[in-house]
Amino acid sequence: MRFKVSHLTSYDYKQPVSESVGEMRVCPSDSDGQLLMDRDLRIEPQAEVRAFRDFFGNCVECFSIPFRHDKLTVESSCIVETQVRQPRAEQLEVTLGEARQILRGRHMDPHLFVRPSRNVPVLRRGHIVDLPEFRQAEALGVCLLRLNQWIYKHFRYVPGATHIETPVDEVLQKRHGVCQDFSHVFLAVCRGLGLPARYVSGYIEAHEPGGGSKLVGAMASHAWVEVLLPGHFWWGWDPTNNCQVGERHVRVAVGRDFSDVSPLRGTYRGVAQQNLRVEVRLERV
Repeated sequence: MRFKVSHLTSYDYKQPVSESVGEMRVCPSDSDGQLLMDRDLRIEPQAEVRAFRDFFGNCVECFSIPFRHDKLTVESSCIVETQVRQPRAEQLEVTLGEARQILRGRHMDPHLFVRPSRNVPVLRRGHIVDLPEFRQAEALGVCLLRLNQWIYKHFRYVPGATHIETPVDEVLQKRHGVCQDFSHVFLAVCRGLGLPARYVSGYIEAHEPGGGSKLVGAMASHAWVEVLLPGHFWWGWDPTNNCQVGERHVRVAVGRDFSDVSPLRGTYRGVAQQNLRVEVRLERV
């Protein structure tokens, strides 16, 4: 599928500020199953942009506005082509115990996604009373499907109920949140099982043309997870929508948790209050 993606972020300051600096992760990258075909970035007031790749390979764009201004607008637009990627049947038939042993013997990179991170602790079955049992002799694909279904069934999607620093323990207690929270829970359980899993930020197509299936989380950046399978295949799961990641997901950045992939963060010099507005549009072309 081919999509046009627009991501608008606007700050209105009550009083002019004297300087703003920002760091963005809003540009989709070429990857397996995805091709970035066109890209445009507009910043008002006009600012010079520097780009680099971070530790995880994400495209990071930085800017600085060293003069007084009372509004900041950042608009990223691009054309992206996506394809379905599915693991091989034998990768899913490997047992949970075998997968842990195989992945434990790999080089160090995947181990970053097994250890606890800033927003994601390592959770085992004893930490969550009603968590399904995952047996070592059970097929890995079955285990991940059950985990995805459990989160979708036991947690309610409630926009505004949490914030970017809400701990996983609080989400588990209150059983509501948004895509970021559900992805953090998924990651915490996977890491407790010894499976490398990473956080993914991106966009989704909410409404399929012709009245097809609807997906939740398209009003802003969306989040899902990828679990490393033997054979070095990162398999995407979307617990918010109880589905595997497919053509309707546009991948932007990966990291250990949300703190590694925040779409836009920065600071300004001044005492002004600010109003933030974010708009995301994704349509087929």
